[in-house]
Amino acid sequence: MAKQRNRRAAPTRRRDRKGGPGSGRRKPCPYCRDKVDRVDYKDVPTLRKFISDKGKIRSRRITGACRRHQSQIARAVKRARELALLHYVAEDRQEGIGRGRRDRDRDRE
Repeated sequence: MAKQRNRRAAPTRRRDRKGGPGSGRRKPCPYCRDKVDRVDYKDVPTLRKFISDKGKIRSRRITGACRRHQSQIARAVKRARELALLHYVAEDRQEGIGRGRRDRDRDRE
């Protein structure tokens, strides 16, 4: 006797498929997509896309860059910071954000 395969009655819709975070497709590398060989440290508007609002370099998982271009992005951001093209920290920091509990207690006295 031949074995019968388990087949579902109706095909599942894309939104009904199971799979948590990370089960989707990776973003394409923006530099590979545009066929760019090297990341330029002088291209400040593009490099700002790879920096968080706090001034940290975003990870590959978030940017979608490949390993090769991510290391070039990190090197370019560090060079641009050294030449004062990019800030090391966030530009629009409000008074009081990021201060410790002790500093807040001193203000009340």
